[in-house]
Amino acid sequence: MIYTVTLNPAIDKTVEIPDFAAGKVNRIQSLRIDAGGKGINVTKCLANLGMESIAAMLLGGSSGKKIQQLLAEQNIKTLAVSVPGETRTNLKIIDPTGHSNTDINEPGPMASEEALDALKKRIGQQIHAGDAVILSGSLPKGTSSATYKTWCEYFRNLGALVYLDADGEAMREGIKAIPYMIKPNDEELSRLLGKPLRALEELVQAGQSLLKTGIQEVVISLGSKGGLFLSKEGCFLAEALTVPVRSTVGAGDSMVAAMAYGKEKHLPKQQQIQLAVAMGAASVMCDGTQAPNKELVWELAKQVKIKEVER
Repeated sequence: MIYTVTLNPAIDKTVEIPDFAAGKVNRIQSLRIDAGGKGINVTKCLANLGMESIAAMLLGGSSGKKIQQLLAEQNIKTLAVSVPGETRTNLKIIDPTGHSNTDINEPGPMASEEALDALKKRIGQQIHAGDAVILSGSLPKGTSSATYKTWCEYFRNLGALVYLDADGEAMREGIKAIPYMIKPNDEELSRLLGKPLRALEELVQAGQSLLKTGIQEVVISLGSKGGLFLSKEGCFLAEALTVPVRSTVGAGDSMVAAMAYGKEKHLPKQQQIQLAVAMGAASVMCDGTQAPNKELVWELAKQVKIKEVER
């Protein structure tokens, strides 16, 4: 079983505004509402690939109830702990004319140590050795930056494979617990190592240094340049696919979902990589943070070109 963890979920309100401009009256052309947050996005992608997962999260107020309703409509199982306050609503502004995506994200409610511990233990009670736990996204206000480190250690001790997709201090602390896989993008990796990483060689070296800590898989998303995939099986560069872009939100989450799916299905490494890049490409073709169509993903996967990079 795969468990996704979203400690700071959101309702994603995606609006399309041609010629969006700050300081002016802007008129919405279309609007959609999705249950959001990085872990939830992973769960939605897994569901569309035909794989069951359980979405664990902290929820508050009427927004939290709305998220549960939206996921129930998609037959997605949830494991939720209530917190005081209101789960955040994030606004995503897509300008199809200017080809831009603007995110306006609320901070969300605070989460007590008691609520965090309750959710962690509820997941732990269901975990079996070999299960996967995906920790991703921002932490709630006031939460220790070592939260993911603590959770990773806890689930690893239960025999789970832990995937980590975070940024800043949460990622820096989290990798100390040696998760199975991490998925930074190039900018996040630069922040993690405290220096700009622009050349491919620099990114490869950074990924190799992380493998030496005991992390088994390092996936570095490169946006329009594709992605780097490092493991004991080698270092591979996958070219991005050229597709029409609707929304870039959730593209990285779809790659995490594909890698977890590939691991669960024991797919060959090359096919895992093709699927991850195809999921990212199919994701940006969708409105809002909805998960891409399975048939489209597998069709795109056939087009992904991969080459091995010398280490």
